[in-house]
Amino acid sequence: MAKVKPFKGVRPPRHLVEEVASRPYDVLNSEEARKEAEGNDKSLYHIIKPEIDFEPGFDEHHPDVYTKAVDNFKMFQEKGWLVQDEKENYYIYAQTMDGRTQYGFVVGAWVPDYMEGRIKKHELTRRDKEEDRMKHVRCNNANIEPVFFAFPDNEKLEEIITTVTAAEPEYDFVAPDGFGHTLWVVDNPDTIQTITEEFEKIPALYIADGHHRSAAAALVGNEKAQNNPNHKGDEEYNYFMAVAFPASHLRIIDYNRVVRDLNGLTPQEFIKKLEENFVVEEKGTEIYTPSALHNFSLYLDGKWYSLTAKPGTYNDSDPIGVLDVTVSSDLILRDILGITDLRSDKRIDFVGGIRGLGELKRRVDSGEMAMALALHPVTMDQLINIADTGNIMPPKTTWFEPKLRSGLVIHKLD
Repeated sequence: MAKVKPFKGVRPPRHLVEEVASRPYDVLNSEEARKEAEGNDKSLYHIIKPEIDFEPGFDEHHPDVYTKAVDNFKMFQEKGWLVQDEKENYYIYAQTMDGRTQYGFVVGAWVPDYMEGRIKKHELTRRDKEEDRMKHVRCNNANIEPVFFAFPDNEKLEEIITTVTAAEPEYDFVAPDGFGHTLWVVDNPDTIQTITEEFEKIPALYIADGHHRSAAAALVGNEKAQNNPNHKGDEEYNYFMAVAFPASHLRIIDYNRVVRDLNGLTPQEFIKKLEENFVVEEKGTEIYTPSALHNFSLYLDGKWYSLTAKPGTYNDSDPIGVLDVTVSSDLILRDILGITDLRSDKRIDFVGGIRGLGELKRRVDSGEMAMALALHPVTMDQLINIADTGNIMPPKTTWFEPKLRSGLVIHKLD
């Protein structure tokens, strides 16, 4: 059962939250972070991307960069830009995008739940990326940024969301990207106890986004347990910070593909090959959006096409075989275009659906790419089914938006 606990969050005073809060470390590069933090000493980028305090081009994995993160985290606390709560609280965090709001619980998730598979994953992680974040957690002795979890809907927890969010929030602002972020402190002892008890009834938590951060946070907690001769199991390092959302609140958006060439085929030959496994319909010059699972949108040579996979080309009884990512990877990218490794092949690139299908058209019309393929998004049910069956999603399958804002709450490991 999922074990969670409240914790003494380290967070900005209300009047500073917009200056401190930032996008997550992994959605922008060093130069973009440097630009966003320009003229703002209080930006969390000074802690999560501390290379911005060095000359441009300085190695972001240099030991001095991690030391700088520690110095900056300390300085933020000394200056009162980050202040630790007196008592252990839960927090409810709401994100609003396109008029739609999702509510999550900010909790301390139990490290053994990750190590023993009760916190379930659906993606492979890369050791180098894990190692970078492990160093960051180790040196700061804190989870500076949360991970993003989903859990099966729970009626009692839904009632708590309704009750708590009817009160005045602690933070409420719209970030520069137009997404709204609102946070409530849950400090009522009875409510805290109910949250803990209700999570105990939930069989598993699911990593929605942030597999590297989850791995790093859990592995450091586990490391601390192994290295402590007096380890009891109730120490703060046995928990790492997560925001857990009811599954029905979340929406996965499409993750699309653009390809540089047609593997020596003319557009006509390419369409002909597609017709073996798909019903192909020309849709003209207006953007065409996939209408359902197993329906794809192709942009090629100034025109949009609908591709519908023929029965028998996908396996409905296989959690991976049923995915449109699998269907398109096997029948189009591999069999026709000769692209076998999505992680390393330079002929393919990926475009998050947040950019819209107009971005696909733009990249093909510019001549940079030869064709674009838009996919119907994966559902939360599919994601949970894949995690439950111990399967791994193919690369670049899910895109969650909005991303969690970093810096609203930090969790110290001591």
